[in-house]
Amino acid sequence: MTEEARLKVAMAEIVGSVESTLKGLLPIGEGPEARLCEAMAYSTLDGGKRLRPFLAVQTARLFDVPDPQSLRAGAAIELMHCYSLVHDDLPTMDNDDLRRGKPTNHIKFDEATAILTGDALQALAFEVLADPATHPDGTVRATLVAALASAAGARGMVGGQMYDLAAEAATEPFDLEQITQLQRMKTGRLFDISCQAGAILGQASPAERQVLADYTKALGLAFQIADDILDEIGDAKQTGKPVGKDAAAGKATFISHLGLETARERAKILSLQASEALECFGIRAEFLKAAAQFIVNRRS
Repeated sequence: MTEEARLKVAMAEIVGSVESTLKGLLPIGEGPEARLCEAMAYSTLDGGKRLRPFLAVQTARLFDVPDPQSLRAGAAIELMHCYSLVHDDLPTMDNDDLRRGKPTNHIKFDEATAILTGDALQALAFEVLADPATHPDGTVRATLVAALASAAGARGMVGGQMYDLAAEAATEPFDLEQITQLQRMKTGRLFDISCQAGAILGQASPAERQVLADYTKALGLAFQIADDILDEIGDAKQTGKPVGKDAAAGKATFISHLGLETARERAKILSLQASEALECFGIRAEFLKAAAQFIVNRRS
């Protein structure tokens, strides 16, 4: 079996387990909140590559963490990611009508419900991490909560979205350094917490956590460059979301600064750097290394 085939099997296994975990965590409403619960499930289940939970589980396995614990941590990060997508799609943000091949939350339901959906998904993410089922040690759970809050907050994902809004309003296009910083916050921080969560659960050493930080620093940028490439030349039927929006809006991207071919080469180099960062883990990091290659070759 080829490396690519083994990765597909490993990803499919974790996707199925994450889906089951998410179904068990999402609330079921019987009163007025039933519509909210339906909207939460709509934007969380049956969609997405589940890359972040995959990274969390695979990293946790480096430190012999039981899968039920890392699946809960990965599910919490996926809930945070799904919240960000619901809010990013709103008319006041990216104003998108399509996500994961189906109408966005505010189109399917309404804007107010979409806002509340994001709020509830974010709250549920922290509730999951704080539960003793995620780890018996309260200090470990508190560290997970603090790490996710940092990754998602003003100096992380949400701050990156604010950075993105500033880029749209700027009189001059952002330069490459600014775009890199934007994407490290908006996209890269959730990749980082995905691997750090596995390390926190496994009580890894500071040196091991730094290795994983080096991996995700390269991985996150490679992912975003691949996203920019897909927006430039991708097919909406495969990506499950609109394409060509960045170019139509005159938005500065890695493609606009580097050109398509140079951007492709940069993504490949970053993918290689990510893989090389994990050499100290040997064969145990096989799927994390393969994920770096998958990210730059994906079509959705």
